[in-house]
Amino acid sequence: MREQTSPHYVGLDIGTSYVRCVVGVRDANDPTAISVIGHGIGQNQGMRRGVIMHVDDAVEAIIQAMTEAERISGVRIEAATVNINGAHVAGINSRGTIAISNPNREITPEDRDRVEESAAIVKLPANREILQVFAKNYRLDGQDNLKDPVGMHGVRLEVDCHILTASTPNVRNLDLALEKAQVRPQHRTVSSLAAAEAVLDRKQKEAGTAVLDIGAGTTNLIVIEDGEIQHVAVIPVGGIHITNDIAIGLKTDLDVAEQVKIKHVTLGDTTDKTYRIIVDGAGYTFEQAETNMIVEARVEELLEYVDKELQKIHRSRKLPGGVVIVGGSSALPGLAEFAKEQLQLPVRIGKIRGLAGLVDTVDDPAFATATGLMLLDVLLAPFANEHVSSTILSDNISSIGNFFKKLRP
Repeated sequence: MREQTSPHYVGLDIGTSYVRCVVGVRDANDPTAISVIGHGIGQNQGMRRGVIMHVDDAVEAIIQAMTEAERISGVRIEAATVNINGAHVAGINSRGTIAISNPNREITPEDRDRVEESAAIVKLPANREILQVFAKNYRLDGQDNLKDPVGMHGVRLEVDCHILTASTPNVRNLDLALEKAQVRPQHRTVSSLAAAEAVLDRKQKEAGTAVLDIGAGTTNLIVIEDGEIQHVAVIPVGGIHITNDIAIGLKTDLDVAEQVKIKHVTLGDTTDKTYRIIVDGAGYTFEQAETNMIVEARVEELLEYVDKELQKIHRSRKLPGGVVIVGGSSALPGLAEFAKEQLQLPVRIGKIRGLAGLVDTVDDPAFATATGLMLLDVLLAPFANEHVSSTILSDNISSIGNFFKKLRP
């Protein structure tokens, strides 16, 4: 394997059905841009609803994805930014308050860290731990909605935070799988934040946009407004549930149901016709209207869950940036229009933006999380704080703000 002279960055998306790996470097012709140089995918049979159930199977999928990415990129992968998934991931809001004790009452970066640490002092069950703390806004002596109080003067500093927590046993199982696959988790974050980095621009992050990452076993939701994370949720419904519903409703086996989902579903289509599908040499005939009705019922249920999450933060039908859908299940024909009607918001399928190199292969909503994790690997590298003139990096750095104040080592 050849040596890569420039640093490389790796995103590893460990999903319920597939593990995807993306490798990037700074573009040789344009050091301010990021170029994709490798990618890989491995079928994962070791997870259920985003949680590792069979460690060895998950390890095999991780190794398969990394090996393919190594072969294409020509670099050895030893570390990566990875995602933590599953319905056990939950967000809670918290507020921290401190007094400014220095003589001139000027807010320092240490004061900002201290108030965020105070917000992170929350009582959790013994089997849960904090993944990340996202500062939403600060308050100084009653002055609200401050984005960064450093350099201002005051006596009482407060912060509103969104804290992500996860089940400790599930996190440990992920650590074990990564250790067996011989890859070090450089950083960890949730799938939806990574996907947002891949498909949203600064304008969308400021206006207020939700990203919906519909995977096989779970759907990850994140709401970003004013450049800050407002809400994160994981909904235990995904593409596998649609396949299962088709199998039950059409009284057929899962292999046939999966082919039906991929080739013969169009949400919102009321056409009264039949279609024929051949799987393993056997022919099957089904009604289009019945098939669509089965799938629409499950997708409608998922979108109801999404709307309930938006209601929690008073953003139901009130996001100017609308909803951006990514993930493997975003390929369902008619999904954007169907979701638009259900959520009463602008909806579009996400498109990965601003990258060079092997973008044709990863230019797929299913690769949004892995690509976003790779971008976060760039942003969280030790020299990522240096001044960079690139549009993609400067947009991301300014929008990320203090997202990663607390990352598990």
